[in-house]
Amino acid sequence: MQRVTVTLDDELMADIDAVMTERGYANRSEAIRDLARAGLSRARADIGEGGCVAALVYVYDHAARDLSRRLTHAHHDHHDLSVSSLHVHLDQGTCMEVSVLKGEIGAVRHFADHVIAERSVRHGELVLIPDAGRATAKGAPHPHDHD
Repeated sequence: MQRVTVTLDDELMADIDAVMTERGYANRSEAIRDLARAGLSRARADIGEGGCVAALVYVYDHAARDLSRRLTHAHHDHHDLSVSSLHVHLDQGTCMEVSVLKGEIGAVRHFADHVIAERSVRHGELVLIPDAGRATAKGAPHPHDHD
């Protein structure tokens, strides 16, 4: 571990201290390490390179013409990215799906954009977690067994 000296203005330090208190960090070093990791993760995601895991959450009109069929086809067309899906009935006509995805950042984003852009998808969001190149599409070789 390396020791680094950084100068921060009072307002930024107050914000960090507030996060420390809200999240229950024992000290500033732990808080700053976690905030730095989160910032690096977001920077890697913005670059769009490497592997990732992600959750695609979207809400849609269950009764919309052909939408369920189009969404099913989209998932089948990108079966290599899909790890699992959860389907929830929110009310009589509204459904929410949560799809866990794994693969290259660009491919995951492309798929999520396609689903969210479907007509009658009311809301969609992708939570992407870069994995520094370690996440691969389902079925790709990786260094451990699943026994």
